[in-house]
Amino acid sequence: MQTVDLKHAYRLLNHGPTVLVGSQHAGRSNVMAAAWAMPLDFDTPKIAVVVDKSTLTRELIDASGVLSLHVPTVAMKDQVMAAGGMSGKNHTDKLARCQITTQTDPHTGVPLVDGCIAHMACRVLPATAHVAGPHDLILAEVMAAWADERVFSHGRWHFEDAPPELRSLHHVAGGHFYAIGEAVQALPVANA
Repeated sequence: MQTVDLKHAYRLLNHGPTVLVGSQHAGRSNVMAAAWAMPLDFDTPKIAVVVDKSTLTRELIDASGVLSLHVPTVAMKDQVMAAGGMSGKNHTDKLARCQITTQTDPHTGVPLVDGCIAHMACRVLPATAHVAGPHDLILAEVMAAWADERVFSHGRWHFEDAPPELRSLHHVAGGHFYAIGEAVQALPVANA
């Protein structure tokens, strides 16, 4: 993993991948899958992610004020489905059951999911209080970001040069995913 300049952190989500959301508080960690996450800004980098108020992940985020976002790979499809379908409230051993291992970000304490091609450690923004209740929308500032240099370097993704198992997942409904596709280059636009 290489550190990603914060000015490029928004690019880790810009292609619309399914993400894993990590949370922790008082010695308890959880990871859930989320299909609705997006960048909001690039200077200071901010993100938005929908996390239902009934989840353990949301409880831990609300209590700690921090979260992590991760871009899983095609090779992790089974862990993503398991993390999205199993509640941490009902299974204290959810991460083990989902075969998810993590490291801990030393600055925020959030879990960093092993095997992902990108990670972001974030702090919840105060504006979240106005939208989280009625809309389950979490707004956060990216404090640190990392990406796998085999697929992200020089501030952009390079999936076309990577093995297929390192491509990102894109959930379209009912457990059906697509992998990121081939690169398509457009002609530069001349200045008007």
